[in-house]
Amino acid sequence: MEDAHRAAVNGGPCPPYNYPQVSTMAYAQAEIFQEETRDLGEYLDAFRRRRTAIIITALVIFVLGIAAALLWPPTYRSNATILIEEQEVPADLVRSTVTSYATQRIQTISQRVMTRANLFEIIDKYELYEDERQRETSEETIEHMREDISLDMLSADVIDPRSGRPMPATIAFTLSFSSEDPAKTQKVASELTSLFLSENLKSRTEKAEETYVFLSEEAQRLNTRIAELETALAEFKEQHVYSLPELKELNTQLLDRTDREISDTNTQIRTLDDRIIYLQSQLSTLEPYGDDVIMNPAARLKALRTQYIGLVTKYSPEHPDVLNLKREIRGLELETGLIDDTEEKLEQLDTLRTELAAAKKKYSENHPDIIRLNKEIAAVETSLRESPDLGSAIAKRTPDNPAYVTLQSQLDSSLAEIRALKTKKSELEDKLAEYERRLTGTPQVEREYRGLLRDYENATLKYREIHSKQMEAQVGQQLEQERKGERFTLIDPAALPEEPISPNRPAIVFLSLVFAIGGGVGFAAIGESLDKSVRGIKGVTATLGVAPLAMIPFRETAEDKGKRIRHKVLVTSTVVGGIVAVLLLAHFFWTPLDVLWFKVLRKASIVADGF
Repeated sequence: MEDAHRAAVNGGPCPPYNYPQVSTMAYAQAEIFQEETRDLGEYLDAFRRRRTAIIITALVIFVLGIAAALLWPPTYRSNATILIEEQEVPADLVRSTVTSYATQRIQTISQRVMTRANLFEIIDKYELYEDERQRETSEETIEHMREDISLDMLSADVIDPRSGRPMPATIAFTLSFSSEDPAKTQKVASELTSLFLSENLKSRTEKAEETYVFLSEEAQRLNTRIAELETALAEFKEQHVYSLPELKELNTQLLDRTDREISDTNTQIRTLDDRIIYLQSQLSTLEPYGDDVIMNPAARLKALRTQYIGLVTKYSPEHPDVLNLKREIRGLELETGLIDDTEEKLEQLDTLRTELAAAKKKYSENHPDIIRLNKEIAAVETSLRESPDLGSAIAKRTPDNPAYVTLQSQLDSSLAEIRALKTKKSELEDKLAEYERRLTGTPQVEREYRGLLRDYENATLKYREIHSKQMEAQVGQQLEQERKGERFTLIDPAALPEEPISPNRPAIVFLSLVFAIGGGVGFAAIGESLDKSVRGIKGVTATLGVAPLAMIPFRETAEDKGKRIRHKVLVTSTVVGGIVAVLLLAHFFWTPLDVLWFKVLRKASIVADGF
């Protein structure tokens, strides 16, 4: 018990064979009490006991962190700044055919530049990602390069000319590339910048040319359409030359005038009809060949023949009056030469037909008598048809009665005039029907004509608009070809990077120091929590339930002193070796020590000047 008390007083572990037999529950309660009642001195004792482990652990972590900071390959970045300049000619005078926003256009150019073919060409040209290409697929290599390419927009507030309000607009952009080799980084960044500039010129020129070609084709199509509509309008006018809408008023006037002319003509015809009736009545009372019928043989012959027809209807041909009248008619016929043998021919025709009927009863159709009778009958019938009319023969004689001749002349004139008026009336009626047909068909013609005319006017208006745009597109194309439009200007070319952007070695060293301290302390804390030794008066008291009687001081022996010196030499050697290793790594893998020393002095002088 006394040995345990002395060990507890001196801070050393108590011999296990001198401990009293206590239960596990009592020991756990003693540990809890000991943890709760520890003071700063006990924590310092724990640090002294485990300072070697803390220093070694912290040193290992710190050395590893410094090694990581020094061995981590540096990454360099080369930037190129491209300014987006507005077109030199004012937009109010010449409009550009490229109207997309700069941000949208830059993104489009980026997609065209960073294609698989372009990136592979750059990779092969500058021998990039040699290690990665041995263990990665081509898609992974391309994706790796795309991640190393950065495109950042530089925006500013500008006044929108349409709304007059400030709005953010892209005025420039920065194109950068990151790699481990600074020379290759600069070359690749320059190559990408050149691709961006050339692609912008190419895309703007192509778009201006495509716009001009499209408008030219559209103008040609509209020109062809206008020619077709002009032809259709001309053919339509030819087909409906008198029914066009602009002739409607003229057709109406012609219709009214023709109607009036027809009314006047009908009036004249009625007047002439009355005059003809009057003249015919006057002529019927006059003899054309003299005033005395007895002295006019032709008139006497005509009268006797009329009287003969009346007697024949009353008496037989053998009646004395009929025979006397017949002899007188024969004499007048011989006198005037107006002989009418029609009756004899009719009698002869009747006789021949009677003989033919009797012969047909006896003979066939081919008998000579029947053929002869048929020929004679045909000859008599032909003679009857060709015999002149007696009335016509009498009419051929020139009248010699002056009064009759005068009236006959007036009658002939009236008849000719009425024939002319009827002809005129017929023509006027045809004209009236034509004008009515024109006016009736005018609404339908007008509808079709207005449709063609509307299509023609719309096509003409569209052609003028497209032609105007075509001229503007041609000027815009010339603007792009002469590089007077909006353009990308390289204001800050890619430079050779002098300092890497990663890793942040001071930050890594600082974090390594923090992790080293935390790791050492944590390792000591874990060791203390796992250590079951009872230390100090409080630990003995908490474990045994009684306080120790006395405290025996610890006396260091020569062996203990040798161990302590060897331990200090080991720790000092380890620390010095770690520092030397860090300096060597920094000298060979980061920057030479003399350069680092001058940098430190320069920063120190800058800080001193600031104060």
